[in-house]
Amino acid sequence: MPSFAQLIENNRLIVWDVNQGNELFSGGFFGKPLGIPKPKEVFDTPLVLDAIEGLYLAEAGRLRVQDMKGQFISPRSLRKRIAESVQGFDAKYKTYTDLRKRGYVVTPGIKYGCDFAVYEHGPGIDHAPYIVQVWSGGQSMEAAEMVKAGRLATTVRKSFILAIVDDQVRYLEFDWWKA
Repeated sequence: MPSFAQLIENNRLIVWDVNQGNELFSGGFFGKPLGIPKPKEVFDTPLVLDAIEGLYLAEAGRLRVQDMKGQFISPRSLRKRIAESVQGFDAKYKTYTDLRKRGYVVTPGIKYGCDFAVYEHGPGIDHAPYIVQVWSGGQSMEAAEMVKAGRLATTVRKSFILAIVDDQVRYLEFDWWKA
């Protein structure tokens, strides 16, 4: 049975029912409990989902989404709304989906200045060993951007992964070392 979420400003969804939120979080580390930065047990607050993970759950039939007026939004309409508000949506969603299919736990990477933080087991169980920046073939990337990303990844003890998206998603891992 799907959980229910409310779409807030086209880029966040809230699962108000605490039991449904706990089920989504414990069943794949989707979202973050409101006000709890590192949940390790059952929580009693609403669950906040990033737009991309909310769409992923909606397309998988695990989430039904309503707008602020209580009208249900189809996954197709939700995709359109999110695509209008998330820059580079298609490449980011393709990468998110690919990483999830490979068995990784994927969370927003905003605190690392990238698109995603990627865990092998999940937040609270292990630290994210990877930070991922999504790049589609039509974009340009300055060398300074690569250096900044690599320095940040090294500082937070993570590997920097560039997800290159065209017909498929390919990954390029960067490692820095002292000479």
